[in-house]
Amino acid sequence: MIRFNSLRTKINLIFFIAYIFLILIFGFLYKGNAERSLEAIKMQERANMHYLYLYFLKYGDIDKEYLKSQNICVADEKVDRFKFAKVLDMNGTKKRFQVVNVDLKRYILINNDRFNIILENRNRPKVPYELLVAFVAATLLMFILYLWMIRSIKPLSVLKNQIIRFSDGKLDISCKSDQNDEIAEVANAFDHAAQKIRELLHSRQLLLRAIMHELKTPIAKGRLVSEMIADKKQQRRFHTIFERLNLLIDEFAKVEQIASKNFDVVLKPYKVSDILDASIDMLMLEEPEKYVNRVVSRDYLVKADFELLSLAIKNLLDNGIKYSSDKKVQVVVKDEKMRITSYGKPLKESMEEYYKPFHTSSGGLGLGLYIVKSILDIHKLKLQYHYEEGRNVFTIYQSIVVKSMISTA
Repeated sequence: MIRFNSLRTKINLIFFIAYIFLILIFGFLYKGNAERSLEAIKMQERANMHYLYLYFLKYGDIDKEYLKSQNICVADEKVDRFKFAKVLDMNGTKKRFQVVNVDLKRYILINNDRFNIILENRNRPKVPYELLVAFVAATLLMFILYLWMIRSIKPLSVLKNQIIRFSDGKLDISCKSDQNDEIAEVANAFDHAAQKIRELLHSRQLLLRAIMHELKTPIAKGRLVSEMIADKKQQRRFHTIFERLNLLIDEFAKVEQIASKNFDVVLKPYKVSDILDASIDMLMLEEPEKYVNRVVSRDYLVKADFELLSLAIKNLLDNGIKYSSDKKVQVVVKDEKMRITSYGKPLKESMEEYYKPFHTSSGGLGLGLYIVKSILDIHKLKLQYHYEEGRNVFTIYQSIVVKSMISTA
């Protein structure tokens, strides 16, 4: 498909129009030159015929030497008279002086009261070699300029591909250029910016990993200390708390990878019910059935990264339980959709505001829906929100379903 707003297309169009104009100008000049040359031949013929007539009146013969000097000769006997007659009949009444073209040759027919003769004029319109050379030179010049322009913008394609790779999370790019034009300046500026971003991301990753590593040590010590507690119930509670902290650190690591787009997603078909069960397990609730009402009316498969999509659904469930009026949430899997509903007040702002990281209206860090949206975007899934009958309803769905399966709740 031709992109008319493309710079390459515009250059092609400009050179195409310019070359068309060059051909038209050359054709006009060539035609004018041919007409002038033919007119000169006609004037020469009239002058020669006038000379022959006067010479015949004086000497009673044809001056063949003069004709030879003018590159004109008497037609030989091999001339096809029938073709002459046919051409003359087409032209109408015979004239005393006529010029006809037969078999790509120019003949002069003289039929006056003194003599009757057929002459062959071997003079031809001059070929404008200078004009042809100028046309070829202009064509070569335009072709060289065209190649030069195309070569000049070629780095743009390379730069575009590198920018696409960079936006996809491939940070190890290089688009330096040793040229001296504006495109090279843009490429070098982007390469410098990419290098700075790589350094910032690297330093951020090092900081986060150092923090998470330092947090793992007190969590491990806490678990060891909790083993000394005599009360088994309190011991289980402490175990749950430390496991929850450990899980949160792992989640933060995944969030960091998602935010920096430094995550290799492995998509495989999974049952939505299995992903939902994993999300409920990640909540680490003592009695999850008291908080989550799970209804699977019709199960289906979805291509997903199991851990990532489980994390997204877990965040939605966690928010639903945290902000609901009865601390309960209902999940319904039906018609290739997952509906998560909870009683509570409606959202004060639009969903776009909650998709922003560190949203200030939430009680926590404001990362919940940001993480959910980022993960769903990776899976090409949609998240829809609406409020009905005192309930907040979040719906996860996709445009293409891998396979549907009937299941009973």
